[in-house]
Amino acid sequence: MYLYLHELAFGVFPYIAGSVFLLGSLLRYEKSQYTWRTGSSQMLSNDPLFRLGSYLFHIGVIALFFGHLVGLLTPYAVYTALGMTSGAKQLLAILIGGFFGVICLAGMLILAYRRTVNPRVRRTGSPMDMFILYLLFAQLATGLLTIFVSTGHLSGEVIVQISTWAQRLVTFQPNAADTIIDVHWIYKIHMFLGMVMFFIFPFTRLVHVWSVPYGYIGRAYQVVRRRTAM
Repeated sequence: MYLYLHELAFGVFPYIAGSVFLLGSLLRYEKSQYTWRTGSSQMLSNDPLFRLGSYLFHIGVIALFFGHLVGLLTPYAVYTALGMTSGAKQLLAILIGGFFGVICLAGMLILAYRRTVNPRVRRTGSPMDMFILYLLFAQLATGLLTIFVSTGHLSGEVIVQISTWAQRLVTFQPNAADTIIDVHWIYKIHMFLGMVMFFIFPFTRLVHVWSVPYGYIGRAYQVVRRRTAM
């Protein structure tokens, strides 16, 4: 029974979550563009604490996302060719992930406190907003707990197993779940919660992350239009 559930959670569900993530986002953009927004409550309570929490949360979550993306999908042969061992990669992941994880958690707690205490902000929220906050908290908490487990095995063996699992999934290789059958349960919970996040992504305000304003990067700081003669 355990092997069946393990295969279902880490061999089948990743593809279900990925499909819902991509197709659900596309369908929501096509069918419900008026709901494609951040749902920002800044105008309701523009206090310095909110800005601090927002900065900390977004800096942390962006760094963690790309850190996981690069860390999981970089092949073993690539980073060893650059002179980095698996143990060194694990230590780097602990230091960087721990730093940005704490930053992200601090920002999220500030935002959660504001959304819970401020009556105007609380009334404009939805049950899904609170569910996302709880899910993010669980995701961050389990991620930080993996650091304490990782200190017991600094050889990098587990990080190779998890990376192999992720790389087999994205390259559609069979038996991906078998590579992590014996890793600690805290890693598995953290990984599963991450997949749940992708699964519910299209049904939340998180879809706004697709709408990155790339045009602002090359835009002039100040746009001046010359007055034309009447």
